[in-house]
Amino acid sequence: MIRRMKRIYSFIRYNSKKWLSIRVLFLSAYYRLWILTVPMNIIKKFMGVLNEESAQEESMEKYKEASKVSHTVNSVCGQTPWESKCLVRALTAQHLLKKKKIPSTLYLGVGKKGDAMIAHAWLRSGRYYLAGGSGDGYVQVAKFRS
Repeated sequence: MIRRMKRIYSFIRYNSKKWLSIRVLFLSAYYRLWILTVPMNIIKKFMGVLNEESAQEESMEKYKEASKVSHTVNSVCGQTPWESKCLVRALTAQHLLKKKKIPSTLYLGVGKKGDAMIAHAWLRSGRYYLAGGSGDGYVQVAKFRS
């Protein structure tokens, strides 16, 4: 209990992006619950324009803002008590970027790990991959521009 209180105190005292971190925390919980309860064909309708990509170049100020969002999403989602893997992170980052009017593309792909098929999601804005890596080793099956 004391350790948890120290972490909360440190978060409040030393986190320069408190409000962004709090938004990421709540959005990641929302998207995790959404993924568990809503069918994928409905979720896909909210991911963006199917089979279109955002531009490959963006302004430096948009890159800086996208980098801030990416760092915060990956930091906070790594600490959540619920599972916040690639799709939760990509949807959370995409939501925040959309609010800031920064175009992005969310990719869905599949790959093989041993004998099992695995799914993966990643997010790109401009030239940079913000969540889920670059998708290397996965076959892209869908992309959504937001």
